Amino acid sequence: HDPRFATTLARGLSVLRAFRVTDDGLSNAEIAQRTGLPKSTVSRLTFTLGQLGYLVQSPRDDRFRPGPTLVAVGHVAAASLSFLVPAHDLMQRLAEDTGTLVVLAVRDGDKMVLIRTWRPRHVASIWLEVGQRIPFQPFASSRTFFAATTQAEIDRILAEPLPDRAAVDGLLAQRVQLRADIARKGFVSTPKSGDGPPLYNSVSVPFRSGNLAEPVIFTCGALPTEASVERM
Repeated sequence: HDPRFATTLARGLSVLRAFRVTDDGLSNAEIAQRTGLPKSTVSRLTFTLGQLGYLVQSPRDDRFRPGPTLVAVGHVAAASLSFLVPAHDLMQRLAEDTGTLVVLAVRDGDKMVLIRTWRPRHVASIWLEVGQRIPFQPFASSRTFFAATTQAEIDRILAEPLPDRAAVDGLLAQRVQLRADIARKGFVSTPKSGDGPPLYNSVSVPFRSGNLAEPVIFTCGALPTEASVERM
């Protein structure tokens, strides 16, 4: 590890990243399970995060939930993504017109994390939620991210402590072809699999914001029964 890397801070942030929108609080044991950290370590981290207002512990059930400080930090971060304001109505219209789920994803270590979703009303769609982390597998969002990154960005990613380096290497091996797809078609799709039908069909495009160091990915997808590969 780089000597500048603060391991304790990284562990504390992994505790915060363990929370999902659909959670009704998490116990120390559940946080330990999601983060892979020892329960004793998690107990110290949740106590500290609670003292600082990033987490609150309910006297009703002793479960931890995001606190006011974390909510404030999230609002500040969201405000820096100015492109989300004009994107909101456009992406909702896309979801409605196509009957697909539309998501915005950013890289978080060796995963893509969803930071916004738009769902079609009155149509059954893929169930993905804000905060969900998608592993670096040959899905459209991961493939598009590596198609859109520069060599300098890749070098920076490879210098990070990546838990699943093999998945990153696998996508990097496809980078030349993926960049050709972007240049020729303007988008990247989830590839057909020889092991049976994919869980969903999707297409993705990269977007660059002057406020972010890496591209973000817009994806729309649907269940194979709702949208064929050709339609996507």
